[in-house]
Amino acid sequence: MASKPPVHTIGILSYPGAQQATVYGLVDLFEVANRRQAGREGATRIETVVLRGNEKRRKSDAPLTALIVPPSLDGYRQIDDVDKLAAWMTARHEEGTLLCSVCVGSFLLAETGLLAGRPATTHWALKEQFAGRFPDVALDTDKLLVDDGDIITAGGIMAWVDLGLRLVGRLAGPTVLLDTARYFLVDPGGREQRFYSTFAPSLTHGDAQVLKVQHWLQTKFSTKVTLPAMARHAALGERTFLRRFHKATGMKPTEYVQHLRVVKAREMLELSNATIDEIAHRVGYEDVGGFRQVFQKLMGLSLGEYRRRFAPTAGRS
Repeated sequence: MASKPPVHTIGILSYPGAQQATVYGLVDLFEVANRRQAGREGATRIETVVLRGNEKRRKSDAPLTALIVPPSLDGYRQIDDVDKLAAWMTARHEEGTLLCSVCVGSFLLAETGLLAGRPATTHWALKEQFAGRFPDVALDTDKLLVDDGDIITAGGIMAWVDLGLRLVGRLAGPTVLLDTARYFLVDPGGREQRFYSTFAPSLTHGDAQVLKVQHWLQTKFSTKVTLPAMARHAALGERTFLRRFHKATGMKPTEYVQHLRVVKAREMLELSNATIDEIAHRVGYEDVGGFRQVFQKLMGLSLGEYRRRFAPTAGRS
């Protein structure tokens, strides 16, 4: 008599405001994974249970294999009885349940205190809000997925696909992961949030002299801007300017200029057929090799890779 295939139960927490597309998208993804391995010897079955609000599984139920906290379209707002919910999630973790979150769901997960001192990610646009509320978390919003063993956090609002595939790979193996990814026509790995994030410099910091330089750089970044020139434009000494610029923007002036140049380069890679050499010169780089290094560092992709991913039609490289 054939033995029954192993069954893993994944709970999806549908808290007030949770994005239902993620909740039911994950249900569908795991069902597809089940179907892609139907009939295979030693196949694993992944069952899902949607948990509403503070709903708890009975003590007699087997522990959840994983618990997923989805994102919310409303951003993070503390829900009622958040302490009770956090305590319930902590108890599941103590039972051996793998805790997972997507996008703003990381805020609810962080309310448990289990992320303290550990690496995690959330949506890149929520970086400052998250860091201000949970400063003891090692936040890295460049990462689309942070797998820290017993806790997995995913970044962007659509990163539930990446999280779902990661769980499929863990529970059913790499063959089923790849088969499921092919079914959905998605890249099963290698993505990062910085491929998609935009540079949104702080302009409300209250330092008028630094803001004056920021506005000036928007039109001058493609020229040979120097620290002395920026300091003169701010009517400050160089050391004072450096200190105040970093305090206001969180960046050194050279880093800030690099980001401005990369933003313009991304636009040209996506919308024009200009060569990489031409783009480098247009955004202010005489050394094309140096420009390639800066772009790779900030975006996590080479210039050619970025164009192949995001240009409607591949341009010249």
